[in-house]
Amino acid sequence: MSVVHIDAGPGSGSASVQTAPSGVAVASARVAPSRDGDTLHRPGRPAASTGLPPADAAFRAGAAAARSAAARRPGLATTAPFLRACRRDQPETTPVWFMRQAGRVLPEYRALRADVPMLDSCRDPAMITEITLQPVRRFRPDAAIFFSDIVVPLVAIGLNIDIVAGVGPVVAEPVRDAAGLAALRALEPDDVPYVTQAVRSLLGELGGTPLIGFAGAPFTLASYLVEGGPSRNHLRTKAMMYGEPKLWHDLLDRLATITTAFLRVQVDAGVDAVQLFDSWAGALSEDDYRRYVAPHSARVLDAFAEEVPRIHFGVNTGELLTAMGQAGADVVGVDWRVPLDEAARRIGPGRAVQGNLDPAAVFAPEPVLAAKVGDVLARGAKAEGHVFNLGHGVLPETDPGVLAHIVDLVHAG
Repeated sequence: MSVVHIDAGPGSGSASVQTAPSGVAVASARVAPSRDGDTLHRPGRPAASTGLPPADAAFRAGAAAARSAAARRPGLATTAPFLRACRRDQPETTPVWFMRQAGRVLPEYRALRADVPMLDSCRDPAMITEITLQPVRRFRPDAAIFFSDIVVPLVAIGLNIDIVAGVGPVVAEPVRDAAGLAALRALEPDDVPYVTQAVRSLLGELGGTPLIGFAGAPFTLASYLVEGGPSRNHLRTKAMMYGEPKLWHDLLDRLATITTAFLRVQVDAGVDAVQLFDSWAGALSEDDYRRYVAPHSARVLDAFAEEVPRIHFGVNTGELLTAMGQAGADVVGVDWRVPLDEAARRIGPGRAVQGNLDPAAVFAPEPVLAAKVGDVLARGAKAEGHVFNLGHGVLPETDPGVLAHIVDLVHAG
């Protein structure tokens, strides 16, 4: 067994990866003391145990008792700024986290995953735990996001999907007819035991930091399945949507069921909030979104009403914000193309907003960056609740130190 030591950056302690003869990496970490006033970690306490507890037998069987037994951390809903903002309760400081904060921007992540395929890392509870914790140590954000990928539940039910570097998910047998639809069976808790194990491990490590679970929305998953991979124009997707509406709605109905089940595993294990990613929804007109997509996303979001805060995010969805708000989320994520005060107006009352600094702003000179952060904060203050974030995921070339600086700027107000 070989060991690779990782420099997690100044003030971040150290981490290591042990590679077993099978080639499966197991992560462990030594967490450095936190910044003054932050009690997130205790010095010397391991951030990711290699001996993770087995999934609870009752939960794995899908028993209802396991659902009620998954108690969230007492008092967190009323003390964590992120959860308070999601519920439109104005915290003293604006909470901040970053989409794609757990991943390729961090050198310790790249070292950990150097010889481990993406999907393998998403099925290893110890690696999930370590990768989820890495940005929490680096940036001290107000929330952690569970490390996974939107195609994980599809792979878990037996679909042949690979994540190709530089390309994205590639589907070996695209779903374009009733036979393809029939291959999409229901997701059971036993299909993803590593999710339950990793969430429970993380709850023991995160202290007062909330954990966000996530899943891909039915439309975005459908687009990958129909196209066979990423697409610029979504031609096959729209051809099915317009030309075979029954097949289309049957497909999205099936995917909504799978997505709900995947999120249910995370919620029952104890995540504090969920985010539904509809990355490709911006390819649609508002009328098409309402007719062909919104009912299925609404069914997913409705399944967790009154349980945990629900965030709904899509890219290039400025013209869809009203419809996305009406789909039922507590928080609507906004990309950088629409100012937050205007976005809040379009979304309507009863919703918080999340966003929306341009991801490219991290490369601007510091005074320009500070001004842009200040502008987002000022506009977000006009909404009923505001969670600061980028308007999309962190770009791979981003300096991690700049993200830590943004956290400081946001908390300073």
